[in-house]
Amino acid sequence: MKYKIAYSTKAVSDLDRIYQEVFKASRSYVITDRYIADLMDAIERMSDYPASGSPLCYKEIFTGFYFVVFKAYIAFYRIDENRILVDRILFGGSDYIKTLHLDQNND
Repeated sequence: MKYKIAYSTKAVSDLDRIYQEVFKASRSYVITDRYIADLMDAIERMSDYPASGSPLCYKEIFTGFYFVVFKAYIAFYRIDENRILVDRILFGGSDYIKTLHLDQNND
């Protein structure tokens, strides 16, 4: 079964930000368009086997998120009955635990 992929509003905003960052660095629409297309293809490859992404664990507990790495970015997603919900696409060097609100107790 092929899973449908849905992007959250924040993930769409992340894609817009990534587009701007890549364009600023490359000054090329061709390079930027290809980068975004390749990023989305990496996410799309999860549609056949969504659990083949890496599970995100925090404090040795599965968070419910899986992730796929593409170059400098990490796409975080959850698996629903028949869809993959991409929650965020973040820079790999960011504090994604905090951004995903996984460290709310700070212990």
